[in-house]
Amino acid sequence: MNIATTVHSAAPHGRVARSLSRVSHVTPTPPSPPNALSLRARRRLLSFLAPGVIAFVAYSSAFAADSCDDLIKKGDVFYNKLQPTEALKFYLPAEELDPNNVPLLVRIARQYRHLQTECGRKEDKAKWAGMAVNYANRAVKIAPEDPEAQLAVAISYGKLLPFESIGDQLKCSRTIKSAAEKCIQLDPKADLPWQVLGRYNFNYADISPVRRALGNMTYGNIPTTTFQDAAHCFEKAIQLNPNRLMHYIELGCTYAKMNRPADAKKMINKGLSMPDTEKDDPEVKQKGREVLKTL
Repeated sequence: MNIATTVHSAAPHGRVARSLSRVSHVTPTPPSPPNALSLRARRRLLSFLAPGVIAFVAYSSAFAADSCDDLIKKGDVFYNKLQPTEALKFYLPAEELDPNNVPLLVRIARQYRHLQTECGRKEDKAKWAGMAVNYANRAVKIAPEDPEAQLAVAISYGKLLPFESIGDQLKCSRTIKSAAEKCIQLDPKADLPWQVLGRYNFNYADISPVRRALGNMTYGNIPTTTFQDAAHCFEKAIQLNPNRLMHYIELGCTYAKMNRPADAKKMINKGLSMPDTEKDDPEVKQKGREVLKTL
């Protein structure tokens, strides 16, 4: 049962050096916030970031004159281009200057989710998801009333789910649902928490009666949801933001489960016709194409 939701040759000194050596190979145990990273774990960043990080040595000394805001602005250029490795070259030094900057922690969590999307090995995907969870949890611990921090928790744990045991998936899913609902409470106009809740409802609704019965015997009560619950969430997400293709494709996939093939084709084709704007859009589109083949 899978309930996964739908990311130096001459070392620089001081803060820059520390910021370039941050990584965790230990997947956090949800929903408790992960422990602080050890120095040994931090020094493994260059082993896992793309080779382009090495080029950072050539201009890292210039960072000493940059303020935190300057570094964030430079990182945002690559954030907007969906280039996580390049963005982290600026965000991680910025974090050393202001480790409790919640918007920055949220940005960093997103970059690690994007690194997860880029890599192919299961071990690396789990590693980057764990890093995203780490930063998201730090952000929400500092600012529990920040909707973006809550959203980062919901999405990051969703990225971690496929790599967890079934028991841990159940624990993660409770964290995902709680964080998404809290985000909606704090920001009623946000569309992405509705997308998260839609996937939550879809995945639990998609568990067969036999597997649900076995799961209940082993792990206790498995949450009960319906495809109608999922459809309502995706419809709400479209209402709030009609410019995200994922909302249409996920709604179409849900309609397919509800035996509404005409509506499913309409929504999926609508999403497929839209340009990619998010890191996960190609993957979502491929999912839509696979569902279309069955209709």
